[in-house]
Amino acid sequence: MLKKGCETLFEGHPYIHQIMVWDKSSNKYSHLFQLLKQIRKKRYDHVINLQRFAATGLLTAFSKASSTSGFDKNPFSFLFKNKVRHIIGTGTSLHEIDRNLMLIEHITEAKRQIKLYPDIADKEKVKQYKDRPYICIAPSSIWETKKFPEKKWIEFLNSLPDELYVFLIGSKNDEELCNNIIRKSVKNNISNLSGKLSFLQTAALLKDAKMNFTNDSAPLHLASAVNAPVAGIFCSTDPAFGFGPLSGRSFIVQTHETLKCRPCGIHGYTVCPEKHFKCATTITNDQLLQCFNS
Repeated sequence: MLKKGCETLFEGHPYIHQIMVWDKSSNKYSHLFQLLKQIRKKRYDHVINLQRFAATGLLTAFSKASSTSGFDKNPFSFLFKNKVRHIIGTGTSLHEIDRNLMLIEHITEAKRQIKLYPDIADKEKVKQYKDRPYICIAPSSIWETKKFPEKKWIEFLNSLPDELYVFLIGSKNDEELCNNIIRKSVKNNISNLSGKLSFLQTAALLKDAKMNFTNDSAPLHLASAVNAPVAGIFCSTDPAFGFGPLSGRSFIVQTHETLKCRPCGIHGYTVCPEKHFKCATTITNDQLLQCFNS
């Protein structure tokens, strides 16, 4: 079960029989209880809840499933049959994948990997962009202090070799930022694909890039899910929270300076709380370029 907008990630997935979508845009709780009715009718063997919010906790606790699993931080966890301690922070090396797999340890032994399945149509859609060496850049994030600064992206673009083509990717909301970067850059062989590709089409494009540069955001995980080369840039957040890249060829780019204020939170803020944003501005262009040669 997913919130509306994410369901296309699993189109054509070979191991999923049904996708339930919670539309939270209108009549949020009416839709929630409709879903609960569907779930109770199915009488599932297992309901596994990866979230820590009350709404999904309610669905889990009252699902009528033979076995229910979730994290202890969920308000309804006292009603789960299998409760797992949620561990997150800079003092642990647990990846989000490791945390989630702990929820099914009593059921099966699972491999530590993530995978998405772009289909033939997805691959055909992006085939037109693969006739030359290219990289992808995802310059945005819903959290401002996760965003590598616009002027830093422009500096990076201007230092790239002429023969390397660049695709800027993101959602429709990122179109203006990408256009600004293109307009201010001196690089000519660059295109803005933000809002033009689905999740799976984006994953198919990332797969064959020479390198993909992202913030600590969704495109990083899309790259990991197709084992595409990726460099994840961490500004205000810390990869120790468990959201780093998992591709076979992957890099973490972060400041070399010791900042008492970093990380300032798991997600970030709309503005830097300290007003200097040194966690981003002290990352050098050479750090990004080194990802090509390592």
